Amino acid sequence: MTRDRRFDLIAFDWDGTLFDSTALIVQCIQSACSDLGAAVPSEADAAYVIGLGLHDALRRTVPGLSAERYSELGQRFRHHYLARQDELVLFAGTLAMLQALKARNHFLAVATGKARRGLDDALAHTQLQGLFDATRTADETAGKPHPLMLQQLMTQLGVVPERTLMVGDTTHDLMLARNAGTPRVAVSFGAHESEAFAEHRPLFVAHSTAELHRWLMDNA
Repeated sequence: MTRDRRFDLIAFDWDGTLFDSTALIVQCIQSACSDLGAAVPSEADAAYVIGLGLHDALRRTVPGLSAERYSELGQRFRHHYLARQDELVLFAGTLAMLQALKARNHFLAVATGKARRGLDDALAHTQLQGLFDATRTADETAGKPHPLMLQQLMTQLGVVPERTLMVGDTTHDLMLARNAGTPRVAVSFGAHESEAFAEHRPLFVAHSTAELHRWLMDNA
């Protein structure tokens, strides 16, 4: 089908971009550290690592922990997260935005630091199975900001970098896009402060899902 839009593929980060999960992830990281008697990171420090794969995130959050305890720390994080994951929902307006983009024949993808099991559970919980044309998770490819995750999505869907847009809430997402040679849009309602986005030259910074929806409909 002929596509007359600027971008054929729009790839979204998941946590903090489509899914309102930032606060819970921060709390679960803090609880896991407390369980192990490790130094509990501040909210800002715990939020900064969101978007990375879990093990990379925990290593950055608690760099002084002995190597053999990171697996235990990951288990405690999953324990706390799974106990509360049913509290999580999509940001208001997300489903309508995705459906509108799909109706315009954009390919839609997810590029996330979650594990495959975690993403599949979240997609089932939000009833979004089948809406995305492709997804990649941190445990099945290189983690952010390495470009491989986005490169694999582009290869799978047959889209070149200049026709691909990455949307995310962290500098990790924007660096992923830069490394893959794709344009990018940031959202300020997730894990990272918007002041950190400028050096990565996003086309736009959206301060709500409604604002992101409007920009995409007008510019994507």
